[in-house]
Amino acid sequence: MSTTPDHSLTQIDRSFRLEPTIPLCQTDLPLDWYQDEFKPYAEEFLALPDRDPATVLAYLDRYIIPAMDHFGDSLLLLAHFYMGGEIVKLIEHYGGGVADSYKLALMARESPEKKVIVESAVHFMAEAIAILANDDQQVWITNPKAGCTMEMLAKDDAVEPVADQLLERYGDELTVIAYMNTSGRIKAIAGRTNGAVCTSSNAHLVMRWALDQGKRILFVPDQHLGRNTAAKLGVPEDQVLTLPDPRGPIRLDDSEIDGGLAALDRAKVILWGSFCGVHTIFTPEMVGYWKSRGRTVLVHPESPLETVLESDGSGSTDYLWRAVMEAPSGSSFAIGTEGHFVRNAREQGALRGVDVVHLAEIPGSVSAGCGCATMSRNDPPHLAGMLDLLRKGEAPEINRVLAGDSIDETTMRRDRLDAGERAELIVQSKRSLEQMISIVEQSQS
Repeated sequence: MSTTPDHSLTQIDRSFRLEPTIPLCQTDLPLDWYQDEFKPYAEEFLALPDRDPATVLAYLDRYIIPAMDHFGDSLLLLAHFYMGGEIVKLIEHYGGGVADSYKLALMARESPEKKVIVESAVHFMAEAIAILANDDQQVWITNPKAGCTMEMLAKDDAVEPVADQLLERYGDELTVIAYMNTSGRIKAIAGRTNGAVCTSSNAHLVMRWALDQGKRILFVPDQHLGRNTAAKLGVPEDQVLTLPDPRGPIRLDDSEIDGGLAALDRAKVILWGSFCGVHTIFTPEMVGYWKSRGRTVLVHPESPLETVLESDGSGSTDYLWRAVMEAPSGSSFAIGTEGHFVRNAREQGALRGVDVVHLAEIPGSVSAGCGCATMSRNDPPHLAGMLDLLRKGEAPEINRVLAGDSIDETTMRRDRLDAGERAELIVQSKRSLEQMISIVEQSQS
């Protein structure tokens, strides 16, 4: 089967080598951001005379082509749509796949012949791949420090005590829906409560499935995706409750809960209070500015509800990408999502006569930025070093991703479960992932 997801950037401009430069949106990472084993590759990259494609590709070819020859068809390179530093183009250049988090999670399961999977994205995505992988498949991440701010506000030591309190109060009526942007430990909580994982593309299907069973939902971690999904399904506002700021301890009592325990008992959808810093910058005023100029405004559902309601449409990265790629020539969009994605959409849209701007690029705004800074921690030296070290049998163990691994994105300290704990986590987290897959497949049939 093809290793490229069916909605990857397969239409990307193949004149890549002819572009004048590779525009790296983030600045080059300082040398002390690299693991010791990766510093030689970083030093060489930082010393390159320019970032022209011919220069960067010549540097990468020295390491990636020998690794591809060594591993042959057993190697699979993956990246997410949001990757910066032109990793999206580089992964595709070397025959890898680029997809949203749902398709990435399925890649090991759908590609059993791939024994060495190298992922250039964030840790929770690599772990989701590892949960569904076969025993003879290894999953590696190019940079273990590549995390997610939303996931960092929903670690298991914070979520589990709250989930336990809710289970004590509501029993089997409670189920946990874990957004893909969570660790395997959170996905396992969803499995233990007969819940499911969801992505931004299928959250409405998964939430509807739970509500149809008469369940009370704890939605973790993104409050905005949870609120937008509940609104889309017609859940009354007074039946949606956001828990207190997760950066402090959460107690379920009248003094802590907005509206008290009566509001909690009334809620059908209980939202963990995390959020994505990339998407919370988008405002209704930004939407109005671009709509008044004739543009179609599309946003990601991790944006605030007020912004989503003002826009012309909202959906996952796949939805946003398809909207641009399938639009007729002469169309114009303002897209509210991660900056690297919008830049890729702008470049590819221009080839089709479709004009794309970033939603936050309005007069007086300083919010557009470059996009997800944590994903940008995966760069050319990390890709080169990972593949070369794997070929030589010298890959650092910290870059190997097993189900249940918990990484401190600041110190890179890893907490790894023992074999028995990991086996139990795989059962429960796989249960929640497989439930999501079943819900999606049933909707398609």
